[in-house]
Amino acid sequence: MNSNLAFNIGDVFFGRLGGGGFLTEITDLGQLVSIIASNAIVVAGVILLFLFIFAGFQMITGAGNPQKQQQAMQIMTAGIIGFILVVAAFLIVRFIEATLGITILG
Repeated sequence: MNSNLAFNIGDVFFGRLGGGGFLTEITDLGQLVSIIASNAIVVAGVILLFLFIFAGFQMITGAGNPQKQQQAMQIMTAGIIGFILVVAAFLIVRFIEATLGITILG
Protein backbone atom coordinates (compact mmCIF):
# COMPACT_ATOMS: atom_id res chain seq x y z
CA MET A 1 0.00 0.00 0.00
CA ASN A 2 1.19 3.50 -0.79
CA SER A 3 2.28 5.26 2.40
CA ASN A 4 1.29 8.67 0.98
CA LEU A 5 -2.37 7.71 1.24
CA ALA A 6 -2.16 6.96 4.96
CA PHE A 7 -2.03 10.00 7.23
CA ASN A 8 -3.10 11.02 10.68
CA ILE A 9 -6.12 13.31 10.47
CA GLY A 10 -5.18 15.10 13.69
CA ASP A 11 -1.74 15.95 12.33
CA VAL A 12 -3.22 17.42 9.16
CA PHE A 13 -5.93 19.49 10.82
CA PHE A 14 -4.03 20.65 13.90
CA GLY A 15 -0.70 21.39 12.29
CA ARG A 16 1.76 18.76 13.45
CA LEU A 17 2.32 17.61 9.87
CA GLY A 18 4.00 19.95 7.41
CA GLY A 19 4.05 23.10 9.53
CA GLY A 20 0.43 24.07 10.09
CA GLY A 21 -3.11 22.92 9.68
CA PHE A 22 -6.10 25.10 9.10
CA LEU A 23 -7.52 24.50 12.59
CA THR A 24 -4.43 25.90 14.31
CA GLU A 25 -5.79 29.42 13.80
CA ILE A 26 -8.75 28.72 16.09
CA THR A 27 -7.88 29.77 19.62
CA ASP A 28 -11.29 29.67 21.30
CA LEU A 29 -14.84 28.46 20.88
CA GLY A 30 -16.01 31.87 19.65
CA GLN A 31 -13.83 31.67 16.55
CA LEU A 32 -15.09 28.17 15.79
CA VAL A 33 -18.71 29.33 16.08
CA SER A 34 -17.94 32.33 13.86
CA ILE A 35 -16.50 30.08 11.14
CA ILE A 36 -19.50 27.75 11.27
CA ALA A 37 -22.05 30.60 11.36
CA SER A 38 -20.46 32.49 8.47
CA ASN A 39 -20.75 29.37 6.31
CA ALA A 40 -24.26 28.45 7.47
CA ILE A 41 -25.99 29.92 4.42
CA VAL A 42 -23.89 27.80 2.07
CA VAL A 43 -24.58 24.65 4.08
CA ALA A 44 -28.30 25.49 4.27
CA GLY A 45 -28.38 26.07 0.50
CA VAL A 46 -26.78 22.70 -0.21
CA ILE A 47 -29.22 20.98 2.15
CA LEU A 48 -32.12 22.80 0.46
CA LEU A 49 -30.91 21.60 -2.94
CA PHE A 50 -30.77 17.98 -1.76
CA LEU A 51 -34.23 18.30 -0.18
CA PHE A 52 -35.63 19.65 -3.45
CA ILE A 53 -34.05 16.82 -5.43
CA PHE A 54 -35.38 14.23 -2.96
CA ALA A 55 -38.85 15.77 -2.88
CA GLY A 56 -38.94 16.05 -6.68
CA PHE A 57 -37.96 12.41 -7.03
CA GLN A 58 -40.62 11.45 -4.51
CA MET A 59 -43.20 13.54 -6.35
CA ILE A 60 -42.38 11.92 -9.69
CA THR A 61 -42.39 8.36 -8.33
CA GLY A 62 -45.65 8.92 -6.45
CA ALA A 63 -47.51 10.37 -9.43
CA GLY A 64 -50.69 8.40 -8.75
CA ASN A 65 -50.51 8.58 -4.97
CA PRO A 66 -51.73 11.88 -3.52
CA GLN A 67 -50.29 10.98 -0.09
CA LYS A 68 -46.74 10.78 -1.50
CA GLN A 69 -47.21 14.03 -3.39
CA GLN A 70 -48.43 15.73 -0.22
CA GLN A 71 -45.40 14.37 1.66
CA ALA A 72 -43.09 15.72 -1.06
CA MET A 73 -44.72 19.14 -0.80
CA GLN A 74 -44.22 19.08 2.98
CA ILE A 75 -40.52 18.29 2.48
CA MET A 76 -40.17 21.23 0.09
CA THR A 77 -42.04 23.55 2.46
CA ALA A 78 -39.89 22.50 5.43
CA GLY A 79 -36.73 23.04 3.37
CA ILE A 80 -37.78 26.53 2.32
CA ILE A 81 -38.79 27.49 5.87
CA GLY A 82 -35.49 26.18 7.24
CA PHE A 83 -33.48 28.10 4.65
CA ILE A 84 -35.42 31.29 5.38
CA LEU A 85 -34.74 30.85 9.11
CA VAL A 86 -31.00 30.45 8.52
CA VAL A 87 -30.88 33.52 6.27
CA ALA A 88 -32.94 35.53 8.77
CA ALA A 89 -30.63 34.52 11.63
CA PHE A 90 -27.60 35.51 9.55
CA LEU A 91 -29.13 38.90 8.73
CA ILE A 92 -30.05 39.50 12.38
CA VAL A 93 -26.46 38.80 13.43
CA ARG A 94 -25.15 41.15 10.72
CA PHE A 95 -27.61 43.83 11.88
CA ILE A 96 -26.39 43.45 15.46
CA GLU A 97 -22.79 43.71 14.24
CA ALA A 98 -23.54 46.92 12.34
CA THR A 99 -25.60 48.45 15.13
CA LEU A 100 -23.20 47.73 18.00
CA GLY A 101 -19.99 48.04 15.99
CA ILE A 102 -18.68 44.63 17.08
CA THR A 103 -17.48 41.68 15.06
CA ILE A 104 -19.36 38.44 15.66
CA LEU A 105 -18.87 36.49 12.44
CA GLY A 106 -15.32 37.58 11.75
